[in-house]
Amino acid sequence: MKTTLTATTSYETEVQISSAKEWFLRTLKGNLNLIKVEGPLLVEQGTGINDDLNGIEAPVAFTTTALPGKTLEIVQSLAKWKRLRLAEIKAPEQTGLVVDMRALRPDEELSAIHSLYVDQWDWEKVIRAENRTINYLKQEVNAIYEAIKSTELDIAEAFDIEPVLPARIRFIHAEELQLLYPDFSPKERENAITENYGAVFIIGIGHTLSDSQPHDLRSPDYDDWSTVQENGLRGLNGDLLVWNSVLKSAFEISSMGIRVDEQALRYQLNMRNQEKRLDYPWHQQLLRGDLPLTIGGGIGQSRLVMFLLRKSHISQVQQSVWN
Repeated sequence: MKTTLTATTSYETEVQISSAKEWFLRTLKGNLNLIKVEGPLLVEQGTGINDDLNGIEAPVAFTTTALPGKTLEIVQSLAKWKRLRLAEIKAPEQTGLVVDMRALRPDEELSAIHSLYVDQWDWEKVIRAENRTINYLKQEVNAIYEAIKSTELDIAEAFDIEPVLPARIRFIHAEELQLLYPDFSPKERENAITENYGAVFIIGIGHTLSDSQPHDLRSPDYDDWSTVQENGLRGLNGDLLVWNSVLKSAFEISSMGIRVDEQALRYQLNMRNQEKRLDYPWHQQLLRGDLPLTIGGGIGQSRLVMFLLRKSHISQVQQSVWN
């Protein structure tokens, strides 16, 4: 039984943060058939496991006398590690894992919604070859959105915060969005479409569009942003955005997608002139077929809680360092 508790003190805010995270994670695990596992804070440099996000961000790296000759990196996300872990534990098809991930992103630009410290639910799920479609991607996005909606309703009941999310999330491809707002920048397009519909999933982020620019950048070796689908459009990934009425802007909650297979990996690395990555142990495992086909992504914990509790700055829900 939940009781209404309005956040008038820091303690009450902490109660709301803790409750929101607990309720959402429980629902997410049920909706996607995930188990919670422990994930690493450190990975070894040169394995190809660490995530370089848009393909350019450098992780925090260091050496230690405990492991001479090795350089360690603090993770930026677990996009590739999760796929490796699913192979190691021999997870069955249509099951997956979720990690309470903590990371550092030293190249992040500080703002009301960005921190150097990252906390997210990093999840990954084993799929079949026939699941590598836009329809399957939409199915999993809907399951995540239902978890967000359910948590918002729990918060409304418990803490007297009015729900604002629409009943359904709107899907649009980045190419369609560009054609809809040809004179807008990508961020302006996001604001326009998200304010209109309240919740949007933009498909196909990473590949160049008809204006010769990508909607946004994506690393070439985890999300599949290049495979051509039946509708002729490229990409099996995207971003989940909601309209943030406090900040008056589109607000990204999750980046996710169906992951690269061998063909997409080779194509995307070639397109980004990153074929040298094929020599990394992780990439060799994928090419040998040692890693399962998967779908996965990250859901920002502080981001989601910030939105659900109607906070104006990420520092109100997260402990980090600020200017």
